[in-house]
Amino acid sequence: MPPRWPRQPDRNEPAFRRLDDRMNFATHVAIFSAINSGIWFVRTLKAADWSWSVWLTGAWALALVAHGVFIFAIANYSESKPDPRSTET
Repeated sequence: MPPRWPRQPDRNEPAFRRLDDRMNFATHVAIFSAINSGIWFVRTLKAADWSWSVWLTGAWALALVAHGVFIFAIANYSESKPDPRSTET
């Protein structure tokens, strides 16, 4: 069952941004898993010597780790304060 948001989604809301970023990360992991396992399955089935598959897996896994570190350790989801110099009220 997909997650439900109790109100109108707004990317400016920190809780929604956090959930959205984590769902994007989960999608990234799922796509990586599906494509990577398919490549390695075909490589093993054909007994092929695809040296590029090792590089693709490594580079994509490194990008996935960087994405995860950003989402879970670096991203700041706190409320942003309005700019006091702003003329809007």
